[in-house]
Amino acid sequence: MNECAPGNVEGVPELPEVENARQVVEKALDRTIAGVDDRDEFVCRPHRPGEIHTALKGGRLVAAHRRGKTMWCDTVTADGGEGPRLGIHLGMGGRIFVTGPRGDARSLYAGGDPHVGGMPRKADERPDKPEWDRVRITFDDGGELRLFDKRRLGRVHLEPDVDALGPDAAEISRDEFRARVGRGTAPIKARLLDQSVLAGVGNLLADETLWQAKLSPSRPAGELSPSELERLYDALRDATRAAIAKGGVHTGDVIEHRKADETCPRCGAPMERGTVGGRTTWWCTVEQSD
Repeated sequence: MNECAPGNVEGVPELPEVENARQVVEKALDRTIAGVDDRDEFVCRPHRPGEIHTALKGGRLVAAHRRGKTMWCDTVTADGGEGPRLGIHLGMGGRIFVTGPRGDARSLYAGGDPHVGGMPRKADERPDKPEWDRVRITFDDGGELRLFDKRRLGRVHLEPDVDALGPDAAEISRDEFRARVGRGTAPIKARLLDQSVLAGVGNLLADETLWQAKLSPSRPAGELSPSELERLYDALRDATRAAIAKGGVHTGDVIEHRKADETCPRCGAPMERGTVGGRTTWWCTVEQSD
């Protein structure tokens, strides 16, 4: 399997894609909700059809938040009171689409995994496969917010639980990173992927970060020196910011080299494939050796 092929990117969406989706959801804030198509009982579990519609109709989304890969919106009710939180999870390949007033396709905004389709080919043309719109929020100005999800692994539900998540990988402080990540006997890659330790790092971002930091993914986390943890923190911050700015984790410097017969783009040594923490992992055989 080519893990980097469009439409089949391993572990996507990760924090950068979800942050891009959150920024798109902000285009839907402070617009009165006319209705919600919540008929997909699997995507909207545990709610029955009509429950989300009833809870949100006449109200507004007023803020879009993210911690790691989890996204949710604060809402207000039709009478201005505090409404339920609306959780939106992209699953493995979901995208968020928001259109401006009157549904004008020329003011269509997209966020999530850019390898997934769904964009119209020309102005005023409907994106492919409308049946892949799993949940649709319609605003009284004629615009919409849609969860477009071919694989039907996304989820939209009320009152999401985020208490089990660790600090956001894009926001964690240097001191807290050292305290939470640099401990235990688990491989450092597995520690980065543990969402209760650090929220938002997926398989590709972990490989990119460890490659940038020149650290072996199989090193026990508790054996990293203070200087190595500093280097890892800086690499994570840089990799995350760059991926958000460029549109996703697929833009990382080492990502396209995560395949057989490839070489490290920095030193030219062969790349190697293995399994760390139960996940497919690639590393430079020279710069990231144990």
